[in-house]
This record gives sequence, C-alpha cells and structure tokens, in this order.
Amino acid sequence: MRLLFWVAILFGGAVGLALFTQFNQSNVVLFYPPYRIELSLNLALALLLLVFFVAWTLLSAIRHLSEMPRRAAAYRERNRMLKAQAALRESIENLFAGRFARAERTAREAQSWPEQAQTAALIGARAAHHMQEAERRDGWLAQVSAPEREQARLVSLAEMLVDARDAEGALETIAQLQAQGSRQIHVQRIALRAHQHLNNWNEVLRLARSLEKRNALHPVLALRLKQMACEALLEERRHDVEALQEFWRSLSADERRAARIAEPAARYFAALGRQQEARRIVEDALKVNWDSRLVLRYADCAEPGQSLPQIQQAERWLVQHPNDAELHFTLGVLCLGQQLWGKAQSSFERALKYANTDDQRRLRVRAHLALARLFEQTERPEDAQRHYRESALLAA
Repeated sequence: MRLLFWVAILFGGAVGLALFTQFNQSNVVLFYPPYRIELSLNLALALLLLVFFVAWTLLSAIRHLSEMPRRAAAYRERNRMLKAQAALRESIENLFAGRFARAERTAREAQSWPEQAQTAALIGARAAHHMQEAERRDGWLAQVSAPEREQARLVSLAEMLVDARDAEGALETIAQLQAQGSRQIHVQRIALRAHQHLNNWNEVLRLARSLEKRNALHPVLALRLKQMACEALLEERRHDVEALQEFWRSLSADERRAARIAEPAARYFAALGRQQEARRIVEDALKVNWDSRLVLRYADCAEPGQSLPQIQQAERWLVQHPNDAELHFTLGVLCLGQQLWGKAQSSFERALKYANTDDQRRLRVRAHLALARLFEQTERPEDAQRHYRESALLAA
C-alpha cells in the first residue's frame, strides 16, 4: 500500500512538472555589462538544479575523503572488537569443556579489547585455578580492579580458595563481601564449605538450616550436614549436662528425631546419669524413624533395677517388629538387668535366629557373649563355654 502511495505521488509530480514546463513562457535575463544573457525559465531552473547537484557531489566527496582516516580507524577497532569477543566466547566454551590451557590462552587474546579485558581476566583466573597454578591465578585476579567487577572478583576468589583448602582465606574474602552488603546464596554455600573444612560446626549448622529454608541445598545433603554438625556439637558437650540440655533444646523436632542425632544424644545423656531423658529421646525418635542403632541404644537408657517400663515398651514394639533381631537383643539386655533369666535367654536366642545377615555379625557376637554371661550367672558353665567359643569364632 505504501509503495502505491509513493508511485502515485511520483507520477503526479511528473505530470505537474510536464504541465509547468509546457505552459511556462517566462524568460530569465542576466545582465553582466557588456553582456546580456537571456534564458528561458525552464532552462534556468534546470541549470540551477545541475549546479546544485554538482556542488553537492563535490562537497560529499570532500567530506568522505576527509573522514577516511577516521573510518579506517573505526573499521580496525571494530574488527579488533569482534575478534576479541570471539576469543572471549571461545575462552568460556573451553573453560566449560575442561580445556583449561586453551581457555587461558584465548582469555589473553580476548583482552585485546579493553572493555572486556577484566572479564577475560576472571575467566583466565578460573582456568589457571583448575590447572593448580596459584601464581598465575593471582596474577589474573590482580588485573581485575574495576569497582563494578569487585564482587565478581571476590566471589571467584572465595570459591577458588575453598577448592584449594584455604578455608581461612576464603572466609576473609567472604567477610569483605558481607561488608559490602553481599548476601547471595552462592556465597553462603562457599562459606558453608569453608566452615566445614575448619570444623566450625555451629556455623555449619546455622548455614545448613538457612540454605535448607531457601531450598538452596538438596534435602538429603542438608540433613547429612546437620547430622554431622550435631554429632560434633553433642560430642563437645558430652561432659556438661547443662550445655548438653541447652543444645538439645535448641534443635528442631525433626533434627531431634533423626537417628544419627538422637543416638549419640541418648548415649551422652545416659553416660551423665540422665537415663529418663535418654529414654525419651530414643522413644520419640523411634516413633518416626525405626533404626537399629536407636533400638540397641535403648538398653543403655535403663536405670539399674528399674527397667520394667522399658521391657513393656519393647514388648509393644515387638508386636509391630516381630523379626527385628536388634529389638530381641535389647529386650534380652533389659530382662537380664531385671534378672528375668528365662525371658532374657529366649530373647537372645531369637536375636541369634533373626540376625542372619553379614551386617549383623557383630550383633551375633554380642548375643553369644550375653548368653555366655547369663549361663555363668545361672551356673551353667558348659553352655557358657559353648557360647564363648561361638562368639570367638564369629569375631575371628
């Protein structure tokens, strides 16, 4: 439609010009004494247009000639920029592909364009770090000095220091980031790794909880890290009952019910004479997670001569887990403490019956030893010797 419009205007202009020249009888007279030049108006207009066109052409040619050096310089700069950008792209691809030497070389080529020289330096530092060239890595990072790239430099440096097992240096770098107000999830992940290297378990626990809330850690990894931190922190407080109680209360319900956390906590509380608390810990955890370690630990939660409530609880569990070898062994230990010889013997024998996997070899050894001691206390030395031999053969 637009083309038709311009064609119509062109034809209209042509018709108007033809009519104007056909019916125009005017003349133009130029006096330059002693000369007198007389022209028709149409010819005068045509000459003026011709002079204008020639002048415009000459001026344009002069302008283009004068701009040629600048255009040549711009052309060379544009080519240099395009080559540098291509080198930067190739450097990134080589870095991701694991070709670190080529990535470092192309990063150096990409620095030919000053605008991306510091970005290329970051890539070169990464490549040198993967080749374990610390001096070259630091040399690359020293080239990054622009304020707008300071955060990228610090984050890269912190991550590379953690990879190099320099956790303290990484934390110092992260402190600089946090002083600038940086609180990215990735920085917290780096800090988590650094604190883990330094065994700063309080910080590991705090960061694992924070990252888990923000869905920045896989739930399995977050649980494992929290378990490791809690195990270490519980061990630090195993001789101080007040500190142990305070830390235990600070844990969430899910953390207290995790088997790897509840088992050492029950062990430490029982060792400090807090069998009731240890018993509650195991019972609460077993309601959610049935775990053999917790079942075996339940026997340590009994006070001397007062294990009847625990025996009743173990018998209730047997209704739900009739073939659990660890539960039968625990019930036998509890009955042995109450001098219920017959029930203890039958429980140990059932534990031997159901402990039929290679992972339960140690449980079989313990069951034979328990039966041997039981028979010694009930004055049956031959049976005791037989079970001692069985335990020795299994242990060997």
